Amino acid sequence: MASGNDMKAANETYGGFISLLKWSVPIVAAIVLLIVLLIAS
Repeated sequence: MASGNDMKAANETYGGFISLLKWSVPIVAAIVLLIVLLIAS
């Protein structure tokens, strides 16, 4: 098992990753929607 310090660092890294996903997924979805609408028109 990982030591306490490793778990703390892992939780911080995971938290940062999830925070990044919360912002990047909607932005990517909006870009994809825009491109699809441009291609369809």
